[in-house]
Amino acid sequence: MDIQLINIGFGNIVSANRVVAIVSPESAPIKRIVSDARERGQLIDATYGRRTRAAIVTDSGHVILSAIQPETVAHRLASGKDSQSPPG
Repeated sequence: MDIQLINIGFGNIVSANRVVAIVSPESAPIKRIVSDARERGQLIDATYGRRTRAAIVTDSGHVILSAIQPETVAHRLASGKDSQSPPG
């Protein structure tokens, strides 16, 4: 099992294998998910005080907040998997 990592900004790295969803935090349901994660103690704020632009949901129920766009995180996730796939 290869460990694949994605940069979510400011030198923070997340295991790509654990990511379930990368979403924009603007909608009410996502705000509830973030609020619930905060109450459970499973919220990780990796924004360094900047505006939250992406919420990353993991298979363990943790929610990670990032200051970079969801499209950018998704692109890094996709390009990381492509670059580490075996040739042939």
